[in-house]
Parts: sequence; structure tokens; C-alpha cells
Amino acid sequence: MTESNKDKTRLHAFVSGDVQGVGYRYFALNAAHEQGLVGWVRNLSDGSVEVVVEGKQPNAEAYLALLRQGPRSGRVENVRYAWYPWRGEFDRFEIKF
Repeated sequence: MTESNKDKTRLHAFVSGDVQGVGYRYFALNAAHEQGLVGWVRNLSDGSVEVVVEGKQPNAEAYLALLRQGPRSGRVENVRYAWYPWRGEFDRFEIKF
């Protein structure tokens, strides 16, 4: 791991509640851009949203707090998440359809 990558991490989260059809993916996209993170977000068939982001640890922690908040139009009930080593596989953040 290079000196510039040692403070980077990967966050994988599953968000449940009223999170589909309320702009949650676009909220996640905008929040990722604000935090300088890359990765993706997508809706799952069970009504939850899956998010994977990579970037600096403090930014990813701030992003997790935003995921727990969600957009005003939605309601987050639970966020299950795990931290993993940074892989460097993304160059932007996108919404997967």
C-alpha cells in the first residue's frame, strides 16, 4: 500500500426502510460527490439499497452518517455495513440500474 493510500478504506452498506422511490440513490450520489468518494449505489429487489464506496476513512465515516440520515422524502430504518481494505477499483460514483 502506498503512502497516499494508507488512509483509504472501503465501505459496503445495506440501507433499509422507505428508501426506494424517494430519491435515496440520488441522495447517495450527491453525498458521495460531496465527500470525494467513488463507488456505486443500487436498489435491491427486497426494497433496500446497497452502497459501496471507497475513499479516505474520515470521508467514508461522514458518508455513513449521511446514509443513516437519508433524504427528507425517505425514512431510514437500518443501515448494515462493513469496512474492508481499499481496492482502488472505482474512478467515479455511479447509480447502477
